[in-house]
Amino acid sequence: MSRNPVVAVAGATGAVGREMLRILAERDFPAREVIPLASSRSAGSKLEYKDSELTVQELTEDSFKGVDLAIFSAGGGTSEKYAPIAAQSGCVVVDNSSFWRMDPSVPLVVPEVNPEALEKHQGIIANPNCSTIQMVVVLKPLHDVSRIKRVVVSTYQAVSGSGQKAVKELETQVKQLFNMEEVTPSVYPYQIAFNCIPHLDAFMDNGYTREEMKMVNETVKIMGDQGIRVTATTVRVPVFFGHSESLNVQTESRISREEARAILTQAPGIRVMDNPEEKIYPMPLFAAGKDETFVGRIREDQSTENALDMWVVADNIRKGAALNAVQIAEFLLVKDLVRVP
Repeated sequence: MSRNPVVAVAGATGAVGREMLRILAERDFPAREVIPLASSRSAGSKLEYKDSELTVQELTEDSFKGVDLAIFSAGGGTSEKYAPIAAQSGCVVVDNSSFWRMDPSVPLVVPEVNPEALEKHQGIIANPNCSTIQMVVVLKPLHDVSRIKRVVVSTYQAVSGSGQKAVKELETQVKQLFNMEEVTPSVYPYQIAFNCIPHLDAFMDNGYTREEMKMVNETVKIMGDQGIRVTATTVRVPVFFGHSESLNVQTESRISREEARAILTQAPGIRVMDNPEEKIYPMPLFAAGKDETFVGRIREDQSTENALDMWVVADNIRKGAALNAVQIAEFLLVKDLVRVP
């Protein structure tokens, strides 16, 4: 495999697709050529890449001929149809949709957590859910010290997780409210400005939402431990960028606050911001546009044994989607895995 692959970005005109292009450029990914793909509506439009412009091409069944690596962020239906076509063409797919995540034959990967899973890929690799990614980055180094038994997580998720229309809706609603105008929700079932909505994706028969069950099932798959028990409550909040999570982690043996801080400080992809006395703790305001997963408010749970509470924040468009996908691509390149078995 050439060390300078031809790379396609499917869904290149969306918020995550544009961020993928930015990150490929920022990290100087050694692509011989980068091809932005989108629907016929966007074909012919221009996107900035490094010091030049790329012309968007229509995504078709023939788009992957001569392409070595494709990063998808175009929705589950698109991934369902085109990822197998790409793989059959000899193109390795890193897919950001939820469609392939729980397929037992498809690796679900966070490079800081389970990069070894990439060695068994069969042409398609799944990028996890944004809220799962930042959580498992924090869980893994703790799990390596003392096996995790149970995780209780509540999320505070930014509107950008719903796409560009949701970002615009929050912006519009804030303006409407300040001008004493009536607010009409469109993306969300209720007004999101100055509100919190405990409803992400559809409700299931067990009372959880699909978003919550994604966190449950994906965490177990990524961590490779069926014994980890996870319960989640996911909430949409009026923040543009950056998901926050309140995390309670119970381990088999005690990890003190000081030990946890030391473990997480040394872990890849994590930045510890934990000095409450000086009002230093993670917030989406600080995490937006950053690559790291930020951790703070680390403390021992006073209500039960061997448990820690902490606050975890990351940019959901970067580490929660685009950056993680590019990191997977970088690992594939370094390990000479940009090939379909």
